[in-house]
Amino acid sequence: QVQLIESGGALVQAGGSLRLSCAASGRTFSNYAMGWFRQVPGKEREFVAAISRSGGDTSYADSVKGRFTISRDNAKNTVYLQMNSLKPEDTAVYYCSARRTIGAFVLLIAPQNYDYWGQGTQVTVSS
Repeated sequence: QVQLIESGGALVQAGGSLRLSCAASGRTFSNYAMGWFRQVPGKEREFVAAISRSGGDTSYADSVKGRFTISRDNAKNTVYLQMNSLKPEDTAVYYCSARRTIGAFVLLIAPQNYDYWGQGTQVTVSS
């Protein structure tokens, strides 16, 4: 079992920055690939970014590429999402997720391929 706790969500003006954190506990963090997703009411959960176990590989949704950066610190059992140049359309609840099974990196873009989820943190970007 892995517990994931997100933090760092806030209300920010367009053009601003936020850093989300996701602290993991319960199992060896470095055994898990990690992802960030977001969701707005009435819509499906949307892929934002993913990172491999070692941190050597990353993937981003086209909508955030060049603005967001995913990283991890395996010594601190934490994954981060640095969000810059925020836009009102980035407003959502952001979720952290963990995948234990080794597989093709492309699998990390689909929410059904993750084993554990956090409770989410709200990010609101005002225009």
